[in-house]
Amino acid sequence: MNQPSHLRATQTVILLLNLGTPSAPTRQAVRTYLQEFLSDPRVVEIPKLVWWFLLNLIILPIRSGTSAKKYASIWLGDLGSPLLHYSRLQAHALQAKFTRAEDSIVVELAMRYGQPSMGAVFEKMKAIGTIERLLILPLYPQYSATTSASSFDEILRLMSHWRNQPELRIVKHFHDNPAYIGALSHSITLFWRQHGRPNFAAGERLVMSFHGLPKRNLLLGDPYHCECLKTGRLLGEALDLEPGQYLVTFQSRFGKAEWLKPYTALTLEALGAKECPRVDIVCPGFPADCLETLEEIAMEGKILFEEAGGKNYNFIACLNDSPQWIDALMTIAKSHLGGWPMKPETAAELNLREQRATLAMTSFGGDN
Repeated sequence: MNQPSHLRATQTVILLLNLGTPSAPTRQAVRTYLQEFLSDPRVVEIPKLVWWFLLNLIILPIRSGTSAKKYASIWLGDLGSPLLHYSRLQAHALQAKFTRAEDSIVVELAMRYGQPSMGAVFEKMKAIGTIERLLILPLYPQYSATTSASSFDEILRLMSHWRNQPELRIVKHFHDNPAYIGALSHSITLFWRQHGRPNFAAGERLVMSFHGLPKRNLLLGDPYHCECLKTGRLLGEALDLEPGQYLVTFQSRFGKAEWLKPYTALTLEALGAKECPRVDIVCPGFPADCLETLEEIAMEGKILFEEAGGKNYNFIACLNDSPQWIDALMTIAKSHLGGWPMKPETAAELNLREQRATLAMTSFGGDN
Protein backbone atom coordinates (compact mmCIF):
# COMPACT_ATOMS: atom_id res chain seq x y z
CA MET A 1 0.00 0.00 0.00
CA ASN A 2 1.39 3.42 -0.97
CA GLN A 3 2.11 5.89 1.76
CA PRO A 4 -0.54 8.70 1.89
CA SER A 5 0.81 12.02 0.65
CA HIS A 6 0.32 13.78 3.98
CA LEU A 7 2.77 11.38 5.61
CA ARG A 8 5.62 12.29 3.26
CA ALA A 9 8.28 14.90 4.01
CA THR A 10 6.78 18.38 4.12
CA GLN A 11 7.92 21.38 2.13
CA THR A 12 7.96 25.14 2.52
CA VAL A 13 7.73 26.47 -1.03
CA ILE A 14 8.27 29.92 -2.51
CA LEU A 15 6.54 30.20 -5.87
CA LEU A 16 7.88 33.00 -8.05
CA LEU A 17 5.24 34.05 -10.56
CA ASN A 18 5.66 35.95 -13.79
CA LEU A 19 3.18 36.83 -16.50
CA GLY A 20 4.18 34.46 -19.28
CA THR A 21 5.65 34.14 -22.74
CA PRO A 22 5.17 32.22 -25.98
CA SER A 23 7.10 28.96 -26.29
CA ALA A 24 8.63 30.08 -29.58
CA PRO A 25 8.77 33.23 -31.77
CA THR A 26 6.32 31.77 -34.29
CA ARG A 27 2.85 32.85 -35.37
CA GLN A 28 1.17 29.74 -33.93
CA ALA A 29 3.03 29.83 -30.59
CA VAL A 30 2.32 33.54 -30.18
CA ARG A 31 -1.34 33.04 -31.10
CA THR A 32 -1.69 30.28 -28.48
CA TYR A 33 -0.13 32.51 -25.83
CA LEU A 34 -2.13 35.62 -26.75
CA GLN A 35 -5.37 33.67 -26.82
CA GLU A 36 -4.86 32.46 -23.26
CA PHE A 37 -3.65 35.85 -22.04
CA LEU A 38 -6.30 38.00 -23.74
CA SER A 39 -9.14 35.61 -22.84
CA ASP A 40 -8.65 36.36 -19.15
CA PRO A 41 -11.57 38.56 -18.00
CA ARG A 42 -9.22 40.21 -15.49
CA VAL A 43 -7.08 41.44 -18.41
CA VAL A 44 -9.82 42.58 -20.79
CA GLU A 45 -13.05 43.79 -19.17
CA ILE A 46 -15.29 43.76 -22.22
CA PRO A 47 -18.54 41.77 -22.52
CA LYS A 48 -17.47 38.20 -23.23
CA LEU A 49 -19.39 37.66 -26.48
CA VAL A 50 -18.27 40.97 -28.02
CA TRP A 51 -14.67 40.35 -27.03
CA TRP A 52 -14.71 36.77 -28.36
CA PHE A 53 -15.51 38.02 -31.87
CA LEU A 54 -12.98 40.87 -31.70
CA LEU A 55 -10.26 38.61 -30.34
CA ASN A 56 -10.70 35.61 -32.61
CA LEU A 57 -11.76 37.31 -35.85
CA ILE A 58 -9.63 40.46 -35.81
CA ILE A 59 -6.95 40.71 -33.11
CA LEU A 60 -5.41 37.22 -33.14
CA PRO A 61 -5.22 36.86 -36.94
CA ILE A 62 -3.49 40.24 -37.26
CA ARG A 63 -1.48 40.54 -34.08
CA SER A 64 -0.06 37.01 -33.93
CA GLY A 65 2.17 37.46 -36.97
CA THR A 66 3.23 40.98 -36.03
CA SER A 67 4.08 39.99 -32.47
CA ALA A 68 5.95 36.88 -33.65
CA LYS A 69 8.34 39.09 -35.65
CA LYS A 70 8.91 41.24 -32.58
CA TYR A 71 9.61 38.21 -30.41
CA ALA A 72 12.04 36.91 -33.03
CA SER A 73 14.01 40.17 -32.79
CA ILE A 74 14.73 39.65 -29.07
CA TRP A 75 14.75 35.82 -28.81
CA LEU A 76 17.84 34.38 -27.12
CA GLY A 77 18.38 31.41 -29.41
CA ASP A 78 18.53 28.12 -27.50
CA LEU A 79 17.94 30.02 -24.24
CA GLY A 80 14.49 30.94 -25.52
CA SER A 81 12.37 33.83 -24.31
CA PRO A 82 14.27 36.53 -22.36
CA LEU A 83 11.48 36.70 -19.79
CA LEU A 84 11.62 32.97 -19.10
CA HIS A 85 15.42 32.88 -19.20
CA TYR A 86 15.91 35.70 -16.69
CA SER A 87 13.05 34.52 -14.48
CA ARG A 88 14.67 31.08 -14.30
CA LEU A 89 18.00 32.65 -13.38
CA GLN A 90 16.26 34.58 -10.60
CA ALA A 91 14.62 31.42 -9.23
CA HIS A 92 17.88 29.45 -9.37
CA ALA A 93 19.85 32.25 -7.71
CA LEU A 94 17.27 32.67 -4.94
CA GLN A 95 17.25 28.90 -4.36
CA ALA A 96 21.05 28.96 -4.10
CA LYS A 97 20.92 31.69 -1.44
CA PHE A 98 18.49 29.69 0.70
CA THR A 99 20.57 26.54 0.18
CA ARG A 100 23.76 28.30 1.25
CA ALA A 101 21.92 29.51 4.35
CA GLU A 102 20.98 25.86 5.00
CA ASP A 103 17.30 26.74 4.93
CA SER A 104 14.91 24.02 3.76
CA ILE A 105 13.09 26.29 1.33
CA VAL A 106 12.08 25.12 -2.15
CA VAL A 107 11.97 27.87 -4.81
CA GLU A 108 9.94 27.25 -7.94
CA LEU A 109 8.96 29.37 -10.95
CA ALA A 110 5.64 29.40 -12.77
CA MET A 111 3.95 31.55 -15.39
CA ARG A 112 0.39 32.81 -15.27
CA TYR A 113 0.04 32.11 -18.99
CA GLY A 114 2.03 29.63 -21.01
CA GLN A 115 4.72 27.36 -19.61
CA PRO A 116 5.75 26.38 -17.03
CA SER A 117 2.13 26.63 -15.91
CA MET A 118 1.12 26.91 -12.27
CA GLY A 119 -0.80 23.64 -12.49
CA ALA A 120 2.20 21.72 -13.83
CA VAL A 121 4.53 23.20 -11.20
CA PHE A 122 2.10 22.35 -8.40
CA GLU A 123 1.87 18.74 -9.57
CA LYS A 124 5.66 18.51 -9.72
CA MET A 125 6.01 19.82 -6.16
CA LYS A 126 3.27 17.56 -4.79
CA ALA A 127 4.98 14.51 -6.30
CA ILE A 128 8.10 15.29 -4.27
CA GLY A 129 6.35 15.84 -0.95
CA THR A 130 3.52 17.56 0.87
CA ILE A 131 3.36 21.31 0.29
CA GLU A 132 2.77 22.33 3.88
CA ARG A 133 3.51 26.04 3.52
CA LEU A 134 3.29 28.07 0.30
CA LEU A 135 4.47 31.65 -0.24
CA ILE A 136 3.31 33.22 -3.51
CA LEU A 137 5.73 35.92 -4.67
CA PRO A 138 4.58 37.49 -7.94
CA LEU A 139 7.29 39.32 -9.87
CA TYR A 140 4.93 42.26 -10.26
CA PRO A 141 6.25 45.04 -7.98
CA GLN A 142 3.07 47.10 -8.37
CA TYR A 143 -0.27 45.42 -7.68
CA SER A 144 -2.92 45.34 -10.38
CA ALA A 145 -6.07 43.31 -10.80
CA THR A 146 -4.88 42.51 -14.34
CA THR A 147 -1.71 40.76 -13.12
CA SER A 148 -1.60 40.08 -9.38
CA ALA A 149 -5.29 39.42 -8.80
CA SER A 150 -5.52 37.26 -11.92
CA SER A 151 -2.64 35.13 -10.62
CA PHE A 152 -4.21 34.85 -7.17
CA ASP A 153 -7.52 33.81 -8.76
CA GLU A 154 -5.82 31.01 -10.67
CA ILE A 155 -3.91 29.77 -7.62
CA LEU A 156 -7.09 29.54 -5.56
CA ARG A 157 -8.92 27.85 -8.45
CA LEU A 158 -6.21 25.20 -8.73
CA MET A 159 -6.04 24.66 -4.98
CA SER A 160 -9.81 24.33 -4.70
CA HIS A 161 -9.39 20.71 -5.85
CA TRP A 162 -6.70 19.83 -3.28
CA ARG A 163 -7.71 17.62 -0.39
CA ASN A 164 -4.75 18.75 1.75
CA GLN A 165 -4.28 22.47 1.19
CA PRO A 166 -1.16 24.28 2.44
CA GLU A 167 -0.87 27.25 4.72
CA LEU A 168 -0.85 30.09 2.21
CA ARG A 169 0.72 33.54 2.19
CA ILE A 170 0.71 36.00 -0.71
CA VAL A 171 3.01 38.94 -1.39
CA LYS A 172 0.57 41.51 -2.73
CA HIS A 173 3.18 44.03 -3.88
CA PHE A 174 6.63 45.42 -3.09
CA HIS A 175 6.54 48.71 -4.98
CA ASP A 176 7.94 50.67 -2.04
CA ASN A 177 10.15 48.01 -0.47
CA PRO A 178 13.53 49.57 0.37
CA ALA A 179 15.43 46.52 -0.93
CA TYR A 180 13.63 46.74 -4.31
CA ILE A 181 14.18 50.49 -4.57
CA GLY A 182 17.80 49.99 -3.57
CA ALA A 183 18.37 47.38 -6.28
CA LEU A 184 16.88 49.72 -8.91
CA SER A 185 18.95 52.65 -7.67
CA HIS A 186 22.12 50.56 -7.73
CA SER A 187 21.43 49.40 -11.29
CA ILE A 188 20.96 52.95 -12.57
CA THR A 189 23.91 54.31 -10.59
CA LEU A 190 26.14 51.55 -11.99
CA PHE A 191 25.06 52.49 -15.52
CA TRP A 192 25.87 56.14 -14.83
CA ARG A 193 29.30 55.25 -13.47
CA GLN A 194 30.02 53.54 -16.78
CA HIS A 195 28.38 56.06 -19.12
CA GLY A 196 28.32 59.30 -17.14
CA ARG A 197 25.44 60.89 -15.26
CA PRO A 198 23.01 62.88 -17.41
CA ASN A 199 23.44 66.65 -17.46
CA PHE A 200 20.04 67.51 -16.06
CA ALA A 201 20.77 71.24 -16.17
CA ALA A 202 21.12 70.92 -19.95
CA GLY A 203 17.71 69.28 -20.26
CA GLU A 204 18.79 65.64 -20.24
CA ARG A 205 16.29 63.37 -18.53
CA LEU A 206 15.71 59.98 -16.91
CA VAL A 207 12.44 58.36 -18.07
CA MET A 208 10.85 55.67 -15.90
CA SER A 209 8.46 53.73 -18.12
CA PHE A 210 5.83 51.45 -16.56
CA HIS A 211 3.38 49.16 -18.31
CA GLY A 212 0.14 50.99 -19.00
CA LEU A 213 -3.47 50.21 -18.12
CA PRO A 214 -6.77 51.67 -19.26
CA LYS A 215 -7.66 54.74 -17.21
CA ARG A 216 -10.95 52.99 -16.39
CA ASN A 217 -9.03 50.55 -14.17
CA LEU A 218 -7.78 53.44 -12.03
CA LEU A 219 -11.26 54.94 -11.73
CA LEU A 220 -12.63 51.56 -10.61
CA GLY A 221 -10.15 51.38 -7.74
CA ASP A 222 -7.05 49.63 -9.10
CA PRO A 223 -4.07 50.99 -7.07
CA TYR A 224 -1.53 50.29 -9.83
CA HIS A 225 -1.18 53.89 -11.02
CA CYS A 226 -0.57 55.25 -7.53
CA GLU A 227 1.96 52.52 -6.77
CA CYS A 228 3.89 53.28 -9.96
CA LEU A 229 4.04 56.95 -9.02
CA LYS A 230 5.29 56.05 -5.54
CA THR A 231 7.98 53.78 -6.97
CA GLY A 232 9.06 56.61 -9.27
CA ARG A 233 9.18 59.13 -6.43
CA LEU A 234 11.16 56.84 -4.12
CA LEU A 235 13.57 55.92 -6.90
CA GLY A 236 14.05 59.57 -7.79
CA GLU A 237 14.84 60.35 -4.16
CA ALA A 238 17.27 57.42 -3.94
CA LEU A 239 19.08 58.82 -7.00
CA ASP A 240 19.10 62.33 -5.48
CA LEU A 241 17.02 63.71 -8.35
CA GLU A 242 14.75 66.72 -8.29
CA PRO A 243 11.17 66.50 -9.60
CA GLY A 244 11.30 67.22 -13.32
CA GLN A 245 14.70 65.62 -13.78
CA TYR A 246 12.92 62.29 -14.06
CA LEU A 247 9.60 61.49 -15.76
CA VAL A 248 7.16 58.68 -14.97
CA THR A 249 5.40 57.44 -18.10
CA PHE A 250 3.26 54.50 -19.25
CA GLN A 251 3.82 52.25 -22.27
CA SER A 252 2.11 49.49 -24.26
CA ARG A 253 -1.14 51.29 -24.95
CA PHE A 254 -3.60 49.17 -26.94
CA GLY A 255 -6.90 50.17 -28.53
CA LYS A 256 -8.65 53.53 -28.67
CA ALA A 257 -9.63 53.95 -25.01
CA GLU A 258 -7.76 56.42 -22.82
CA TRP A 259 -4.94 54.80 -20.86
CA LEU A 260 -2.78 55.99 -17.99
CA LYS A 261 -0.84 59.10 -18.96
CA PRO A 262 1.63 60.40 -19.89
CA TYR A 263 2.27 57.91 -22.67
CA THR A 264 5.89 56.82 -23.05
CA ALA A 265 5.86 56.99 -26.86
CA LEU A 266 4.49 60.56 -26.98
CA THR A 267 6.89 61.65 -24.23
CA LEU A 268 9.88 60.35 -26.18
CA GLU A 269 8.67 62.09 -29.33
CA ALA A 270 8.19 65.35 -27.42
CA LEU A 271 11.67 65.15 -25.89
CA GLY A 272 13.12 64.40 -29.32
CA ALA A 273 11.29 67.35 -30.86
CA LYS A 274 12.92 69.58 -28.23
CA GLU A 275 16.28 68.16 -29.40
CA CYS A 276 16.89 66.75 -25.94
CA PRO A 277 20.63 65.93 -25.77
CA ARG A 278 20.14 62.67 -23.89
CA VAL A 279 17.45 60.39 -22.53
CA ASP A 280 18.14 57.46 -20.24
CA ILE A 281 15.16 55.15 -19.92
CA VAL A 282 14.48 52.39 -17.39
CA CYS A 283 11.49 50.09 -16.77
CA PRO A 284 11.15 49.70 -12.97
CA GLY A 285 7.96 47.63 -13.15
CA PHE A 286 9.71 44.80 -15.03
CA PRO A 287 12.22 42.89 -12.85
CA ALA A 288 13.18 40.82 -15.92
CA ASP A 289 13.76 41.99 -19.48
CA CYS A 290 11.07 40.95 -21.93
CA LEU A 291 9.37 41.98 -25.17
CA GLU A 292 8.05 45.20 -23.64
CA THR A 293 11.52 46.33 -22.52
CA LEU A 294 13.86 44.93 -25.18
CA GLU A 295 11.74 45.57 -28.27
CA GLU A 296 9.20 48.25 -27.39
CA ILE A 297 11.49 50.45 -25.28
CA ALA A 298 15.09 49.63 -26.30
CA MET A 299 14.33 49.42 -30.04
CA GLU A 300 11.08 51.22 -30.89
CA GLY A 301 11.61 53.92 -28.27
CA LYS A 302 15.04 54.75 -29.67
CA ILE A 303 13.60 55.14 -33.17
CA LEU A 304 10.80 57.43 -31.95
CA PHE A 305 13.20 59.64 -29.99
CA GLU A 306 15.86 59.95 -32.69
CA GLU A 307 13.46 60.44 -35.61
CA ALA A 308 11.84 63.29 -33.68
CA GLY A 309 15.22 64.99 -33.32
CA GLY A 310 16.65 63.56 -30.11
CA LYS A 311 20.36 62.87 -29.79
CA ASN A 312 21.56 60.22 -27.31
CA TYR A 313 19.18 57.44 -26.20
CA ASN A 314 20.21 54.92 -23.53
CA PHE A 315 18.18 51.93 -22.41
CA ILE A 316 19.07 50.69 -18.91
CA ALA A 317 18.55 46.94 -18.59
CA CYS A 318 16.13 45.47 -16.05
CA LEU A 319 17.31 43.96 -12.79
CA ASN A 320 17.41 40.42 -14.23
CA ASP A 321 19.73 38.27 -12.08
CA SER A 322 21.90 41.05 -10.65
CA PRO A 323 23.23 40.19 -7.16
CA GLN A 324 21.51 43.24 -5.68
CA TRP A 325 18.13 42.12 -7.01
CA ILE A 326 18.59 38.54 -5.78
CA ASP A 327 19.48 39.96 -2.35
CA ALA A 328 16.33 42.08 -2.53
CA LEU A 329 14.21 39.06 -3.47
CA MET A 330 15.66 37.21 -0.48
CA THR A 331 14.79 40.15 1.78
CA ILE A 332 11.24 40.38 0.45
CA ALA A 333 10.68 36.63 0.75
CA LYS A 334 12.09 36.35 4.27
CA SER A 335 9.93 39.24 5.47
CA HIS A 336 6.89 37.08 4.59
CA LEU A 337 8.26 33.80 5.94
CA GLY A 338 8.28 34.92 9.56
CA GLY A 339 7.26 32.18 11.99
CA TRP A 340 7.52 29.39 9.44
CA PRO A 341 10.18 26.71 10.07
CA MET A 342 13.07 27.16 7.67
CA LYS A 343 15.54 24.51 8.83
CA PRO A 344 15.47 20.84 7.69
CA GLU A 345 13.79 18.28 9.93
CA THR A 346 16.18 16.66 12.40
CA ALA A 347 16.86 12.94 12.44
CA ALA A 348 14.61 12.62 15.50
CA GLU A 349 11.77 14.46 13.73
CA LEU A 350 12.15 12.29 10.63
CA ASN A 351 12.12 9.16 12.81
CA LEU A 352 8.99 10.35 14.59
CA ARG A 353 7.32 10.99 11.22
CA GLU A 354 8.16 7.43 10.13
CA GLN A 355 6.76 5.98 13.36
CA ARG A 356 3.53 7.94 12.93
CA ALA A 357 3.29 6.83 9.31
CA THR A 358 3.70 3.18 10.30
CA LEU A 359 1.08 3.56 13.05
CA ALA A 360 -1.36 5.25 10.68
CA MET A 361 -0.92 2.58 8.03
CA THR A 362 -1.49 -0.16 10.60
CA SER A 363 -4.58 1.55 12.01
CA PHE A 364 -6.17 1.60 8.55
CA GLY A 365 -5.30 -1.98 7.69
CA GLY A 366 -2.06 -1.20 5.94
CA ASP A 367 -0.47 -4.37 7.33
CA ASN A 368 -3.06 -6.73 5.78
